[in-house]
Amino acid sequence: MPTPQNGSLAFPPSDSRTVFVNDRVSYRTEGPARVISVHGVVFAHYDTGDRAAEVYAMVTLVDAGYADQHDVARAFGYSTRSLRRYHAHYETGGLAGLVRGPGRPPGPRLRSSGSRRRDQTILRLTTQGASNRTIAGTLGIDERVVRRTLCRLGCRPAAHARLPFSEPMPATEPAVTGRPEVATPPRVTPWEPTADAIADAVPSSLDIDPLNRSMDRLLAAMGQLEDAAPLFAATEGLPGAGVLLAVPALVASGVLSVARQLYGSLGPAFYGLRTTLVAYVLLVLLRIPRPEMLKEYAPGDLGRVIGLDRMPEVKTLRRKLAVLAAKQRSHELGRELAQRRIDARGRVLGFLYVDGHVRAYHGQRTIAKTYLTRTRTAGPGTTDYWVNDQKGDPLFVVTAEANAAMTRMLVPILTELRPLFGVRRRLTVVFDRAGWSPTLFRQILAMGLDILTYRKGRCRRVAEKRFVLCKAKVEGRRVEYLLHDQPVRFLQGTLRLRQVTRLTETGHQTAILTSRWDLRALMVAYRMFERWRQENFFKYMREEFLIDTLTDYEVEPDDAQRLVSNPARKAVDRDVRKARVHLAQVREAYGATALDYLEGRTPTMRAFTRDERQIHREVQDAVDHLATLVARRKSLPPRIPLSDAPTAAEAVKLSTERKHLTNVLKMVAFQAEGALVELIDPHYARHDDEGRTLIQTALRSAAAIDPTADELRVTLAPLSSPHRSDAIRALCDELNTTNTRFPGTKLRLRFAVAEPPLR
Repeated sequence: MPTPQNGSLAFPPSDSRTVFVNDRVSYRTEGPARVISVHGVVFAHYDTGDRAAEVYAMVTLVDAGYADQHDVARAFGYSTRSLRRYHAHYETGGLAGLVRGPGRPPGPRLRSSGSRRRDQTILRLTTQGASNRTIAGTLGIDERVVRRTLCRLGCRPAAHARLPFSEPMPATEPAVTGRPEVATPPRVTPWEPTADAIADAVPSSLDIDPLNRSMDRLLAAMGQLEDAAPLFAATEGLPGAGVLLAVPALVASGVLSVARQLYGSLGPAFYGLRTTLVAYVLLVLLRIPRPEMLKEYAPGDLGRVIGLDRMPEVKTLRRKLAVLAAKQRSHELGRELAQRRIDARGRVLGFLYVDGHVRAYHGQRTIAKTYLTRTRTAGPGTTDYWVNDQKGDPLFVVTAEANAAMTRMLVPILTELRPLFGVRRRLTVVFDRAGWSPTLFRQILAMGLDILTYRKGRCRRVAEKRFVLCKAKVEGRRVEYLLHDQPVRFLQGTLRLRQVTRLTETGHQTAILTSRWDLRALMVAYRMFERWRQENFFKYMREEFLIDTLTDYEVEPDDAQRLVSNPARKAVDRDVRKARVHLAQVREAYGATALDYLEGRTPTMRAFTRDERQIHREVQDAVDHLATLVARRKSLPPRIPLSDAPTAAEAVKLSTERKHLTNVLKMVAFQAEGALVELIDPHYARHDDEGRTLIQTALRSAAAIDPTADELRVTLAPLSSPHRSDAIRALCDELNTTNTRFPGTKLRLRFAVAEPPLR
């Protein structure tokens, strides 16, 4: 009977010197030598004292896909974190990166040429439509290596995503020495340069899944995409999707088309010019006015609002703003937008309100000081001058050079704005006492403009019996004032203006000056006191849109020819004040001595004469010293160029370009929000008091997004009360009549409000 051959195919018993990493990899140590085997075939061998060889073997096992990091680290007695660090050293420095020298290796480590060539090959095969498995088989590596490489390069290709190139791809020009030539697909140009094509050009996308934009990101990384096309996914209850209500107003403002004409393109990018502008304005309306605040929100949810898989994060958005600021076109952008708004809303631009807003600076730089009205102190800051229409909406903004006063800024601002209105339109400029200057009034009148301002300084009081009670209903409100109207003259009678004085219940008189002789006195007072609209605008922008915050920490050299206060004259001024105080004290002592003699407290005439002569000499010395100081002060100029000041080397000014750009974009956001408030005016009884609050609530509410072949349907969640939901529902009907397309798509926006659930 034959003997059974049990276990004839079994593996030989393992030796105690053999360590199994997994079911495929093992290693055996004999003395100082160690041999690593994969499926029984020798994979590597080295001396156990050679740490670099051991690390290279571990990294190679993981890189080839024979074992994962956890198994290798456990079997060889390392931590997973250390193994990841070794892998990073190998990726950046090759074998030399695994050799640990004394101290920290100087300089940056670069990836080896072999790794770069492998990455380029993987990218090339991926763009040609090859699957990860095909690429792995071609290169003789594990499929997971291909997947990890694509993830590291910022590309996570979906299984169904393929580039449908029907023609052979042209080869590019030879790349940098040491790199192979890489075939590239035809360039995707989502925009045409002409203005007419801007409105109709729609970028295309090679991605199918809206939540996986791997192929577009790959094309952007390869320099073949200027802006990712919006792809919307059907979503229920997306937080903040109500902000899409502002898209029609954003498109109507013209900021996208004007920016395209001025800036052209941001270059190859996934987040291009259009996406950056749309994202920034919508984020401002969602009360995320600073890129740094994005870290508090989920980028995926915000990205779906604009048709992307992710919203640009903090560093990305800051980098895009820096690229735009480097082009130095924000002032032209603001002027072009002002021209469009003037053409569309000329009926509310008869009165222009001009005022300065100071942004306090609390950094370490030495910048020019200005007066801070809110704190009533002088401190470092920058002044922005805003021009608002008679409804309080912003029209134009200018950053003053070194906090120039309004008397210096009014003429340049009005000189730039006047051509935008045309020569026939009558404009009245309204400003406060900071612009008081009869000489300035004459210059403004010579430009064909009228003025309306408060009178500064003392003036003759008007008898109370001469005031007349004026009543009227203006813009739906009843107003009444006690007014007195009279003509006044300035500049030695050569400048004739009209003064309207108001008497308050406390007996205070407020004098208003204007060159408008055709207006009723009540309308002069009403338009002057409507400056509160601009003050409220500053408060709203400061609290809601954070216009006082810094957008960057960059500084620029200050103007060397700018006139500053002469520090030497300031020092002499202090000495003059001290000399005057000393003279007053000496004269007081002289008078006290004379009074003591007259009242008999001085014992003898000789004693009084002695004291009187001594004090008289002191008085004369004090007078002579004061005269010398006054003469010295007159010889010093009150202002000198900054280059001659002792602090010229430290004087800088804050960078203005990026701040001005963000101010313009926030102004567009405010205008879009205001346009929505105007649309709900007939449908909401308390629109004057709560209209903007209602729009804020609607913009920040959740909504369902349902994209179809030609429409983007946005259904907002019902609001807190039926009458508020009805007002937003009427707003949706108004917006639907505009047939606005979402920027970058052919999808027409269709808005609605969901019905509240039954109770």
